[in-house]
Amino acid sequence: MEKLKVLFVTQEITPYLPESEMSVIGRYLPQGIQERGKEIRTFMPKFGTINERRNQLHEVIRLSGMNLIINDSDHPLIIKVASIQSARMQVYFIDNEDYFQRKFIFSDEDGKEFTDNDERTIFFARGVLETVKKLRWPPDLVHCHGWMASLIPMYIKTAYRDDPIFNHTKVVYSVYENDFKKPLKSSFRNKLLIDGVLDKDIALIRNPNYINLSKLALSKTDGAIIASENINPNIRDFINKRKMPVLEYQNEKDYVDAYARFYDEILSSDVIESV
Repeated sequence: MEKLKVLFVTQEITPYLPESEMSVIGRYLPQGIQERGKEIRTFMPKFGTINERRNQLHEVIRLSGMNLIINDSDHPLIIKVASIQSARMQVYFIDNEDYFQRKFIFSDEDGKEFTDNDERTIFFARGVLETVKKLRWPPDLVHCHGWMASLIPMYIKTAYRDDPIFNHTKVVYSVYENDFKKPLKSSFRNKLLIDGVLDKDIALIRNPNYINLSKLALSKTDGAIIASENINPNIRDFINKRKMPVLEYQNEKDYVDAYARFYDEILSSDVIESV
């Protein structure tokens, strides 16, 4: 029997970024799911703070070289990879000189959030999906962590819904206590409109703030995971109203088993697709 395939898309993984609630889950959850018999792939952005030499990143030439058009401009997609030897796990990194080669992650040294975080988010999401297509690796389930992965559910359920790599894929979104303060650019919605994405698909982000971006992700997912003890109450209300499958917050001890059971529940159910 062929192993079920789970794709992890996250904005933080330790040891590449400092330890946090999300980066620790990003590191140990894929390993735990792999040890429980599923095939995995893991993606994160290649932020400029990540030391390539120390972490032994190298470019994957056969996957690099594509250009993604965002706001009528071409942006080269560079794919790098590193291995966490103790976990027998590879991590793929989405890189681009304009978006990720800077000394800070989301904000500058004065704490001012980067004005192009909207395009960085789009580039990351589309870069992941195009790379998975190049790998010819159809995931049964995609698990997204953090707001920088929040566009993945929408793209899978719209622009990529008829692609044979993604046409049977279920999506799970983890909600963390990791917001951004300043809304993204008002032009963000127009930049999302590629073939297969209609204006109605992104109506939730007329005001592209953190809450609405989270709602957009959750409106296109098959299940939600509460990954922090405290999440924004507006997002919690949205989840409750959708009556979607939800895994409540898990303690550190046995969350991998709980997540694995939740995946199986999502994969075995005939969840009504979001519209």
